[in-house]
Amino acid sequence: MKEKVMCNYAYRSRKRFFRAVILFILMLNISIVYAQEQPGTNYKLSLAEAVQIAKTQNKWVQAAGIEESEANEDRKDAFKAALPTVNVGGSYQRFSNLTLFSEGLSHSTTISTPPTPNAANLGVDASFNIYSGGKFRALQKEQTSHLKEAVLNTRDKSGNIALQTAEQYLDLVRLNDLQKFILDQLKRAQTRLNNINALYKNQKVTRSDVLRAEVTLANVKLSLEQNENDIIIANQRLTVLINIPDSVRISPVDSAAMPKPEVRSLLPLIEASGTSSYSVQKAAENIETKQARLKIVQSANKPSFSLYSAYGINYPNFLVFPPVNQAYAIGFVGLKAQYSISSLYHNKSKVAAGKLRIKELEIQREAYKDNVHTEVKSYYVKYAEALSRIAVNEHSVEQALVNYRIVNTKYLNQLSLLTDLLDADNLYQESRFNLVKAQTDALAIYYHILYTSGNL
Repeated sequence: MKEKVMCNYAYRSRKRFFRAVILFILMLNISIVYAQEQPGTNYKLSLAEAVQIAKTQNKWVQAAGIEESEANEDRKDAFKAALPTVNVGGSYQRFSNLTLFSEGLSHSTTISTPPTPNAANLGVDASFNIYSGGKFRALQKEQTSHLKEAVLNTRDKSGNIALQTAEQYLDLVRLNDLQKFILDQLKRAQTRLNNINALYKNQKVTRSDVLRAEVTLANVKLSLEQNENDIIIANQRLTVLINIPDSVRISPVDSAAMPKPEVRSLLPLIEASGTSSYSVQKAAENIETKQARLKIVQSANKPSFSLYSAYGINYPNFLVFPPVNQAYAIGFVGLKAQYSISSLYHNKSKVAAGKLRIKELEIQREAYKDNVHTEVKSYYVKYAEALSRIAVNEHSVEQALVNYRIVNTKYLNQLSLLTDLLDADNLYQESRFNLVKAQTDALAIYYHILYTSGNL
C-alpha cells in the first residue's frame, strides 16, 4: 500500500513538472512574439516640447547654426585684419667663383667672389595701417552685418521648422482623434449589423438592409486601416523634424481641445509684425551690408597712410665700398602714403551701382513689410473665423448625436429607413471630425501668426 502511494506521488510530481516546463515554453514563445510585434518605443510628447526639440535638434537648424559660426569667424577675421602685419624671413646664398672677361670673351680670369662667397640675412619687418579711407572699418561693419544676417537666418530656419513641427504634430493629433471616432463608428456598425440580422431573422427587414449594413461595416474597416497608415506616415515625418529615430512611436499629450489664445491677445503681434518679421529684419540687415560694401568701394578714392619698419642682420657688409667680410645689423622706421589717381574714374560706376543697389533693397524692404502685414492680417481674420467655427461645430456635434439616437430608435422600431440611419451616423461622424479639424486649424493658424510676425 505504501509503495502504491509512493508511485502515485511520483507520477503526480512528474506530471506537475512537465506541466511547468510546457507552461514556461509557452510563456517564452509568447514573450518573443510580443517583443517582435512591438513597433517601437512609445514616447509621450506635448506640442510645446515637440516645437522646442525641433528648434534645437533639427538637422536644418543645426546646419544654420554652423553657418552662423562661420560668419562669426569671418567677423573676427575682419577685426584682426586691422592689426599690424609682421613678417620674419631669412636666406642664405653660396656664390660661385667670379669670371672676368677682357677683350670681348677671348680672355677670362676666375677669382673668388669678394669679400666672401657666402651671404646670409635674417630680419623682421612690420607694417601698420594708419588710415585707408575707412576701408577696414567698413569691412568690419560688413562682416558684422553678415553675422547678424546669419543669426536671423538661424532664427528664421528655427521658426520655420517649429511651424512645420507644430503642423505635423496637430495633424497627428487630428489623425489620433479620427482613429477614436472610426473605432466608435466601427462599434456602431457592428452593433447595427447584429441588430439588422436579428430583425432579418424575424422577417422585419429585407436582405438588402443586411447587405448594405455589411458593406458599411467593410468600408469602416477600410477607413480604419487607411487612418492607421496615415498615422504611421505622420509619425515618421514628425520624428524626422525633431531628429529622433523613426522607430519611436510618438503619443501626443495635448489634444485638439487644448486652450487657444483669444483673438485680441494677438493684436500686439499683428502691429509689430512690420518690424519683427524675419524677412523684414533680414532685408534691413542686407541694406546695412550693402552700405558697408559701398563704403569699401568709396575708400579706394581716398589716400592711405601706413607705418612700416624693419630690422635685420646681414652678411657680408655691402653698405661700404669695397664690401667687407663682416656681419652687420640695421633697422628703420618709415611712413608710407599712397593715392590712386585712377580710382577717380575706375570706381565711378562702381559707386553709382552700389547706391542703386541700396535704393533697390530699400524698396524691397517696404515691399516685404506690405506682404507681411497683408499675410498676418489674413491669418488674424482666419483665426477669428476658426474660433467661431469651433463654437458652431461643438453645437453641431451635440445635435448630430441626438439626431442619431432618435433615428436609430426609429429604425429599430421600423419607423425609418436604413438610409436615414446611415445618413445620421455619417452626419455624426462628420460633425465630430469637423470639430477636431476646426480646433487643429485654429492652432495651426496661430503658429502661422507667430512665425510670420517673427515670434516663433
